[in-house]
Amino acid sequence: MRIRRAFSLFLLLLIGASGIMEANSAAARSFVFVGTFADGGTIYSYRFDPVAGRLSAPKVAAKSPRPEWLALHPGGKFLYAVNEIPAYAGQPAGSLSVFAVDSSTGKLSLLDRASSRDEGPAHVTTDRTAKYVLISNYPQGSLVVLPVLKDGRLGNPSAFVRHQGSGLDPERQAGPHVHAVVLSPDNRFALVADLGLDEVIVYPFDESHGTLGKAQITKVKPGSGPRHLVFSSTGKFVYLLNELSSSVTVFSYEAAAGALAELQTISSLSTDFAGRSFAAEIAIHPSGKFLYASNRGEDSIAVFAIDQAAGTLEAVENTPTKGKTPRNFAIDPSGSWLLVGNQESDSIVTFRIDGKTGHLTPAGKVVQVGSPVCIQFDPR
Repeated sequence: MRIRRAFSLFLLLLIGASGIMEANSAAARSFVFVGTFADGGTIYSYRFDPVAGRLSAPKVAAKSPRPEWLALHPGGKFLYAVNEIPAYAGQPAGSLSVFAVDSSTGKLSLLDRASSRDEGPAHVTTDRTAKYVLISNYPQGSLVVLPVLKDGRLGNPSAFVRHQGSGLDPERQAGPHVHAVVLSPDNRFALVADLGLDEVIVYPFDESHGTLGKAQITKVKPGSGPRHLVFSSTGKFVYLLNELSSSVTVFSYEAAAGALAELQTISSLSTDFAGRSFAAEIAIHPSGKFLYASNRGEDSIAVFAIDQAAGTLEAVENTPTKGKTPRNFAIDPSGSWLLVGNQESDSIVTFRIDGKTGHLTPAGKVVQVGSPVCIQFDPR
């Protein structure tokens, strides 16, 4: 009887250990994709260990000309990369590349490439149904919507708009510059950050046809230069990162009408910083308690605590990124790690996130890669 019990206990321990090993193995299989300007444009894949916060050695996932921004299909099947390229085949400059993702190796296979219908695409995202991609074209200030077909390829545009006007800064705001778009949580509105016009432009979005309705315009302080924006975890607030003024503007969001009302604007820079700096990226922690923003010039990540009831921000700290020009950063799905891409020092630096305070601590892990401009975690 004792032998039988001991054997049963051994089997239980073996099964438990096997389950732990399988869970750890699955976690280790998660990929991080990094778009770079190295060698004309290269997308690398890394395996990410969420326990140690460690990136593996890089592998070339695909060559892609100047991949300004990467976005993953919500199911992880496809990766989208906007390319700042010259005109080709009679099409305007700029394109969107679609890659099929090999979930076992992280290898990317080019599936389709479509014109972005204007030069200088800076950003791409999917709508909430993943049936459409929305591309932001920076130089001439346009937004295009492309249907995603069943096989992952792209259809003809279902919507195209080009903004008109100018802003305060004669060098940076001589015309409209669409920098990014985000869809509302209910997928009914597309919110567009236009750096050149100092505006957030809200378009009704028809997910059945991929069309855009009549715009609502919300102005911000002249010279701010809206760049990227993100919704709060509750969907009740919107946070806009302003590149030129290095600030974050907080809006309340009325979901029924897609209406914004400004609540607060707060600097993303340290109070004692007096140099030249431009804000670059913004993200909210998975807990919804903290907001992070990167500063190119101060070369820091600004950390803010979010009042989840009021939506307002309180500055926590500005953490040096251990490199130059932090153009992009990403938070891992567990909320334990933040990876910063320092474009001009050719490095990715890992920081541990304190889940209680939002505080960032360098993890002592630096990966060298040429000119990183975008970091994306595989959502699976």
